[in-house]
Amino acid sequence: MARKIIVDPVTRIEGHLRIEAILNGNEITEAFSSSTLFRGIEIILNGRAPEDAGLFAQRLCGVCTYAHYEASSWAVENALGIHPPRNARIARNIIKGAQLVQDHLVHFYQLAGFDWVDVVSALNADPRKTMDLAYAHTETPYNASLARFEEVKARLAAFVKSGQLGPFAGAYWGNPSYKLPPEGNLLVASHYLDNLNILRIPAQIMAILGSKDPHPQTTIVGGISSIADIINPQRMDDILFRIGKITDFVNNAYIPDLLTAAMFYKDEAIEGVGGGLKNYLSYGAFPMTDDQSPDNMFLPRGVIFNRDIGKILNLDEKKITEFVTHSWYKYPNEKVGLNPSVGITDPDYTGLNRDGSLQEEGKYSWIKSPRYENRAMEVGPLSRTLIAYGKGNKEIRALVDYVLRKTGLPVSALFSTLGRTAARGIETKYIADALEPWTLELIKNAAVDQSSWTSYEMPSKEITGIGLDEAPRGALGHWVRIKNKKITHYQIVVPTTWNGSPRDAFGNPGAYEASLVGVRMSNPSQPLEILRTIHSFDPCLACAVHIIDPKTNEIRKFKVS
Repeated sequence: MARKIIVDPVTRIEGHLRIEAILNGNEITEAFSSSTLFRGIEIILNGRAPEDAGLFAQRLCGVCTYAHYEASSWAVENALGIHPPRNARIARNIIKGAQLVQDHLVHFYQLAGFDWVDVVSALNADPRKTMDLAYAHTETPYNASLARFEEVKARLAAFVKSGQLGPFAGAYWGNPSYKLPPEGNLLVASHYLDNLNILRIPAQIMAILGSKDPHPQTTIVGGISSIADIINPQRMDDILFRIGKITDFVNNAYIPDLLTAAMFYKDEAIEGVGGGLKNYLSYGAFPMTDDQSPDNMFLPRGVIFNRDIGKILNLDEKKITEFVTHSWYKYPNEKVGLNPSVGITDPDYTGLNRDGSLQEEGKYSWIKSPRYENRAMEVGPLSRTLIAYGKGNKEIRALVDYVLRKTGLPVSALFSTLGRTAARGIETKYIADALEPWTLELIKNAAVDQSSWTSYEMPSKEITGIGLDEAPRGALGHWVRIKNKKITHYQIVVPTTWNGSPRDAFGNPGAYEASLVGVRMSNPSQPLEILRTIHSFDPCLACAVHIIDPKTNEIRKFKVS
C-alpha cells in the first residue's frame, strides 16, 4: 500500500523546504517540493534607485550574497549599455571565485557530509588503517597522522559519551544506506573539523577585495569602488597566501574524500540513483573578456536536452518562462508562463489540506516554476560541468576523466546523486586553481592602469536590463526595468527556483521532485536517502522531520543534524 513521507523542514540548508514523497513499498514513486516561506524582495525594490538594487538583492541570502550583488549590478549595467573596466572584472571574478569555493566546501563537509558519513561508525575505526586510506588518493594527505586520527577518534568518543551531540544529534547513525567503512568515516570526520578553520580563509579574501563578508560592499554599478585602495603588495600577498591554503585543502582533503566516497557508493551512481531530470542549463559565469561576452565565460553558457552532452545548444533568455499553476501566486492566465522581464509577483496563498498536507492538485509552494522551452531544467555544478565538458573545456574534461578513471565509473554515472556531488568537487578544484592566475593578472594590470569604474548617466527614459550569472547553486537571473531613474519592475529567478520548483501547467515536475522518483529507502522511518538526494542540490531556501502514516495519521518527529 502507498505511504506518504513528509520531511518538513529539510535541515542543513538555507531557508525553509518541505518534501512530500509517496512510497510504493520502499521506493519513491512520486514527490512534491514546497518552499514554505514567502520572499517578496522584488516588491521591496520597486521605486528604489537602481544603484541600490544590489545592496538589497544580496540580502536574499546569507550564504551566496555576492552572486546576487553581481547579478543585480550586471542587470543595471546591461540596461545602461556599459561594462566595468578590466580591473573591476578581474576583482569581481576573484571575489565570486572565493565565495564559490567556500560555498562548495561548506556544502560537502558541514551540510551534506552526514548523508554519506556515519560519524558514530568512526568510533570503531582503526587509526592505522585510516592512515592507509588517507594516502589512497593523494601523496600528501591533509593533516594526516596517526596522532591526528587518534585525537579525532577520542574527541568524537568524548562527544558521544557526554550525551550532548550538538550538530551530530538526531541523525540516522547505523542506517544501512551508509556504506563507508569506519576508517572512511573517521577520515572525512577529521576533515569536517579541519574545514571549520579553512572556511574563514576564502571569506578573508572576499573581505580584502570586497571590504567585508558576508555582503561585500565594493561592487558598484560600473565597476568597483576603488582599485588603488586594494592593490598594494601586502594585500596581494595576503590573498596569494590564502589561495595556497585553499588549494592545499581542496587537492589533499576534498577531492580525495570525494574519490573515497565514490569508491564505496559507486553502485548507486551506476544505477543512476537521484538522476532526475535529463535537461541542464547554465548562464555561464566569470567573464574572461572586458565586453563580458557570454561566449567567453570561464564557466560556459549553454543548454542540454535529454542528457545529450555531445550537443550543447545556445541559450536564448527569451525562451525562459515562469508558471504559477501550483505556486502561491496569481497570474491573469495561470496556464501560460511569463518571461521574467514581464513577470508578476502577486501572492495568492491558498493554504494546506485540513490534515496539514500539501494541496498537490492545487497550489503548494512559494516557488514559481521556471521553464526553458516549457521544459523543466536542472541547474547547478552538475549542469555547468556537463556543459563545459560537452563544449570541450580541456581542464574540466581532464578533471572529469580523472575522477571517472580513478573510480572506474562510466560518464553516465554523472547523472546521479553521487555524480551531482562529484561535479561540485570538480568545479571547486577548477575555480580554486584559477584564483592565483587571476590575482597575478590583477596585479599586472593594475600596475599600468588603475581604472576601476565606468562613468554613466542614468537616463530618465525607460530602460531595461538583464543580469544572467551563476551562483554556487546554479543559474541566477535578475531582470530590471528603470524609468525616471527609479526601478519600476524587478524579477529574480534563483537556482533553487529552477531546481525546487513545483509542477508546471503541463504537469512537469521540477528537479527535486524528479530526482526522488525511483529512490529506494532502507528504512522509511529514517528518510536518509531523501536528504542525500535533496542535499546534493544544496537547497537555498531552514529541524524536525515529520513522518505521517496515512492510515493512523500518526506523526513522529525526528531531529536531523
